Amino acid sequence: MKGKIIFFGLVFLLTIGVASAQTKAPQSIISRTALVKKYYTKTELEQLQKGPLLELYIERIKVLVKTLPYIALVSKPGVTLTDLGIPEDANNTKALNTQSESMNSFLDVTVDFQRKMVPYADKGNLISAILFYEETLKSLNSLGEN
Repeated sequence: MKGKIIFFGLVFLLTIGVASAQTKAPQSIISRTALVKKYYTKTELEQLQKGPLLELYIERIKVLVKTLPYIALVSKPGVTLTDLGIPEDANNTKALNTQSESMNSFLDVTVDFQRKMVPYADKGNLISAILFYEETLKSLNSLGEN
């Protein structure tokens, strides 16, 4: 009787372990967070204060940094190595993870710098930069559709 309880207990624990094990979803080449929520006109931007403009500026920098290194492969978030026919072996996965970690580190330093320095920027220059980034992002979104 004691043996059956131990046996069924182990089977139960193994079943729970297997059932709760999550298969890791393939990692996107371009982060799914690399999206601009809204594009603005010059008039709309001129009505904003510097604080919100700084946040828009930083958001666009993040999207560009998360997108530009990959445009030879893909220009939109959500595409995986497998989608492109690239084997998801240890070397390719490690390369993608290393790139992602490096990018996040770079963005941390860049965003910190932007928050310290860009408040001193002329509002007109800030608006021009945001509009330039937005035009670049719009071009990236249409890349490969011709």
